Amino acid sequence: MLLPQTDADLIDIVRSGEPLALCGHGTKAGWGRVFDGKPVSLRKFSGITDYTPAELVMTAGAGTPLAVVEQALADAGQYLAFEPIDLGPLYGGPRGEQTIGGVIATNLSGPRRPFVGAARDFFLGFKGVNGSGEAIKAGAKVVKNVTGYDLPKLIAGSFGTLVAMTEVTLKVMPAPEATATLVLDGVEAAKAQHLFVSVLGSTIEPTGAVFLPDRQRLYFRLEGSGPSVGYRLGELTKMAGEGEVLTGIHAADIWQGLRHIDHVLVPEPALLWSLSVPAAGFADGLASLLGQLDGAKAQVDWGGGRIWLAHSLMDIGAVRQIIRGYLKGRGHATLLRAPDELRRGDAVFSPEVPVPLLKKIRAAFDPGLMFNRGRLHPDL
Repeated sequence: MLLPQTDADLIDIVRSGEPLALCGHGTKAGWGRVFDGKPVSLRKFSGITDYTPAELVMTAGAGTPLAVVEQALADAGQYLAFEPIDLGPLYGGPRGEQTIGGVIATNLSGPRRPFVGAARDFFLGFKGVNGSGEAIKAGAKVVKNVTGYDLPKLIAGSFGTLVAMTEVTLKVMPAPEATATLVLDGVEAAKAQHLFVSVLGSTIEPTGAVFLPDRQRLYFRLEGSGPSVGYRLGELTKMAGEGEVLTGIHAADIWQGLRHIDHVLVPEPALLWSLSVPAAGFADGLASLLGQLDGAKAQVDWGGGRIWLAHSLMDIGAVRQIIRGYLKGRGHATLLRAPDELRRGDAVFSPEVPVPLLKKIRAAFDPGLMFNRGRLHPDL
């Protein structure tokens, strides 16, 4: 494992010409296809380099642990609004080691995603090294920056295939003054779907809407000023019915578990999928989907638009047929965890990535396919 400490170190490594497998602490190494390359960790690019809370902007080394970033923000009464998920335990690692660069590289976003935006929407700028061994930077340390192309949006979610990031700049937000969670039990999928559509289309403005099918349990989170949360909670109760209201540390613990998809983190060997579906139609066929998959567990997130699905090992061809039957061409599936033999021979991303377009983009940043070759596609 190579551990560059400066941009000059990283440039020398890239210019060696050997394909590289980039990571931070490796907490997401199991996401994507199996790929080869000399391991290079960017964890030494660590530390918060610029943070003025009044400006709502933070700059940190890409290898800075997310826990360090979130603690600094909490101390100043602020937070990362996109609520990144920690997938460390999914791949057998500890929680709390993922880096802020890894969060951006995978565009990881939690339950607030449909209400406030994704990680890329808060990604203002970066520094790094491209596949030709050149130092590059893009964006700015200001919230408004409209000159030229918005390269941070392109880099976010590229899985380390375009740039080896050494520094990132993020927009941060003030933490809410008050929060309340309404928990409803005995809710079937069709009812949950109806409530998601009704509540999300109203002025109640939740910042979290999650359904656990096997528990028939529904969660709505409200955040904002104290009077606003109190009023909207009353309106939510009128619309959704009476339920348990959680506040304080108890509610925070519940949402930590939902954020990190603890409900579907079943022990290996098991497959875990991320399904993107129309929020207004997730309940159609959900019971059949779960019934056909051995040991299936699901967490319906994003107000119905994202389903985290885990199940026991089965024939992958049969599983894909079952999932395609559920999706009916109206969404897509991503395989987040599987044995290496499946990740080598099976398409992890579905529908498959747009190869011609990505080849053009890759040629501009990494013409020699130096970074994470094969992670997204055999030819990329």
